[in-house]
Amino acid sequence: MKRSLTPPFPTPHLCRRAWLQQAGALAGATLWPLGVQARPASGTSRFPGLHTRAIPSSGEPIPVVGLGTWIVFNVGNDPQARDARTEVVRAFFAAGGGMIDSSPMYGSSQPTIGHALRRVGQPDTLFSAEKVWVGNPDRGSAQMETSRQYWGVPRFDLMQVHNLLAWEAHLPRLLAMKAAGRLRYVGISTSEGRRHRELEDIMRTQPIDFVQISYNLLDREVEDRLLPLAQERGIGVIVNRPFREGALLRQLARHPLPGWAAEIGCDGWAQVALKFVVSHPAVTCAIPATRQVAHVQQNMGAARGPLPDAALRERMARDVAAL
Repeated sequence: MKRSLTPPFPTPHLCRRAWLQQAGALAGATLWPLGVQARPASGTSRFPGLHTRAIPSSGEPIPVVGLGTWIVFNVGNDPQARDARTEVVRAFFAAGGGMIDSSPMYGSSQPTIGHALRRVGQPDTLFSAEKVWVGNPDRGSAQMETSRQYWGVPRFDLMQVHNLLAWEAHLPRLLAMKAAGRLRYVGISTSEGRRHRELEDIMRTQPIDFVQISYNLLDREVEDRLLPLAQERGIGVIVNRPFREGALLRQLARHPLPGWAAEIGCDGWAQVALKFVVSHPAVTCAIPATRQVAHVQQNMGAARGPLPDAALRERMARDVAAL
């Protein structure tokens, strides 16, 4: 059993929950009852025409589709590949994008992001999401500072403990950085269904703003406990691997789009897969990774138009599982 950490600032978690419930009632927070279709707000002044979700701990809106960088932004010093990723980032922001997510684990992805941001500027819609990933907690501060310099941002919006590595040591530091204004949000990440029980314990006991988990049309384990718990505790959810690193789309590409895809404005399987994920009321943002401008434009299309209701979501999952 992991010990509960005492936050380095005088804000008991129970008080935070009470505040969230009151704020949610006033500002349309995302504490939705299970089984009820939650349609993200559309047409905010910063993100016109895009579906957004409110970050539960603050009410800040963020587009429901972001940009991941795992594998595809790990291009080393190849100037042509870096410039190609710059165009992906440019297209992402041109479509109204917000969250970009990375990690020190992702090879050269962080310098590649920095290269892109230096060329396209840092739009005011940028939501920078990074991770600390080092087993020696004494090296955490230096790693985060290196990441910040790679990105070229004054501070990160969100810092996550990657794959729960040494989380008991890293989390107090992140919470202290947030209290000092050096971060805006704190989170924990995992992937591929690993360590869900431990993640659940953290969600129940620690004052985190976000969790990052894997979720898609075929991998739905998080629907049973983690997504309902996130709603209960007022924790934002970032979804990684919405395409199973492309394997899901390659499998689906062999089949024609079902008739119901047109009902929710989908012109390809990528939008189907993303609309399934972001229409879950607990999900704040999905972060598909891509190396192609056309793909990022299609992905961002999933943040527009109709979203499936609860009944259609179940039909989508059944139909895809049967293919």
